[in-house]
Amino acid sequence: MSENKISVLVVGAGNMGRSHALAYASIPEFEIAAICTRSPESRVKLMAELPKGTPEVSDYKSALEELKPDAVCISTYPDTHYPFAKSALEAGCHVFTEKPLAESAEQCKELVSLAKSKNKALVVGYILRQHPSWIKFVEVAKTLGTPLVMRMNLNQQSYGKNWETHKSLLSSISPVVDCGVHYVDVMCQMTESKPVRVSGVGAQLTNELPKDKINYGHLQVTFEDGSVGWYEAGWGPM
Repeated sequence: MSENKISVLVVGAGNMGRSHALAYASIPEFEIAAICTRSPESRVKLMAELPKGTPEVSDYKSALEELKPDAVCISTYPDTHYPFAKSALEAGCHVFTEKPLAESAEQCKELVSLAKSKNKALVVGYILRQHPSWIKFVEVAKTLGTPLVMRMNLNQQSYGKNWETHKSLLSSISPVVDCGVHYVDVMCQMTESKPVRVSGVGAQLTNELPKDKINYGHLQVTFEDGSVGWYEAGWGPM
């Protein structure tokens, strides 16, 4: 690996993993240490789009030890974000991870503390904070005064291949959390106020899932300034 470039281990080759890998491959200051997925089959399509000779690996911990990348980009199922980020930070790497950072506030605090102790960057992919449309949306919202009443909806009535993808995701995360982290963050930006109360409900609207999984839900967030936000999300049949 080149001494004057930032080497990145890209973990995951799905939609976001592909986007990040192609971006790193196109930026002169970066180089891909390797593409890491659990099986070669899951990265075949991505490898065909990357420069010939881009390394590929299947064992994440071995890749950290042997390749010693400067940074790790995590675009895997949400329930792996915390352990993967923790291992990367402990190995002395900077970390970029897709949202959510972890599955609990305690895990998030642990990772933030670890990053600080290692003097490493820990960045979560809140893409809406960089999107021109949403930047303008928040800018306009701040001119409306307070309190605000906000409602955001993201019901994806998926079928066929898309439903199969969502079912796989449901083994790791609910639709409320998956994109809700973005929209609650937008609400926080709009109000510039602290959330003080959250309530919610989830439901399973299909018999194709384990009994402990939900594919629909909504939540209500009350803010310190009196603003109220609702968020509704669902995947699959509904």
